[in-house]
Amino acid sequence: MSEPTTIGFIGTGIMGGPMAANLAKAGHQMRVWNRTPDKAHALTSLGIEVSETFQQAAEQADVVVVMLSSGPVCDEVILGPNGLLAAMKPHSTLVVMSSIPVETAQQQAKAAAERGIGYLDAPVSGGEKGAQAGNLAIMVGGEVATFERTSTLLQVMGNPVHVGPAGTGQLAKLANQLIVANTIATVSEAVLLAERGGADPAKVREALLGGFADSTVLRAHAPRMIANDFAPGGPAKWQLKDTQTAIALAKELSLDLPVTSLVNSLFTDLVAHGDGELDHSALIRELRRRNEMPLD
Repeated sequence: MSEPTTIGFIGTGIMGGPMAANLAKAGHQMRVWNRTPDKAHALTSLGIEVSETFQQAAEQADVVVVMLSSGPVCDEVILGPNGLLAAMKPHSTLVVMSSIPVETAQQQAKAAAERGIGYLDAPVSGGEKGAQAGNLAIMVGGEVATFERTSTLLQVMGNPVHVGPAGTGQLAKLANQLIVANTIATVSEAVLLAERGGADPAKVREALLGGFADSTVLRAHAPRMIANDFAPGGPAKWQLKDTQTAIALAKELSLDLPVTSLVNSLFTDLVAHGDGELDHSALIRELRRRNEMPLD
């Protein structure tokens, strides 16, 4: 299967919608399903067929792509007597692009192998803009042969890199999320320091670009922090999910991650204060609360 022609896409939300759109624009025959049907029907202008059930989206597909919110939700849809694996045809491939625990990916891979179905865990980074542009970072775990069969498809959505056996894609994503979360916290503190010290934080950001402090977070999120623009690209509640997953795995590996533990506590408080639906760059709001600074 060098170039799949039929794809079932499960989950067409903030990230999944534009990812499915790019696959359709590349000429693939698409059937999609989403828990909220309106988000799926928004894609019909691209010639994408909307299925009433996820089983219908998967049953004739060469490749099924899953972009759902969490490990438990993925397991609910994938496993079980009426799950995706039961609906998929033999020798097809399941690509789980959700961010899920490492052990969840490994268990799903085992269940897929028992049914003669290929499996890749292929979480992504790059947010809504990366999904729209088709330049996501894609971290892929699974068998090399399965990756090679699906690499052309994955390249439509971004830059896929095979990092090892099933589960290691999720491990790479956790490493990514630690860097993102911790950098958001540091950039937030830098913006507050500039404000409290009397500098124009926008000018401070401009001055830092190109130096060692430069980063995607500084470039993309510092302006949002300064403007209090937190429309979600990556909601804070999902960032918290990932930091919690990373800390749980670190504990299993007897690793102490003090910086991530502190940042996780900040995201925990942010979500507890009702800001979980805001973009993860809204972490600065929690730091403002702690410093008794205005939120707007």
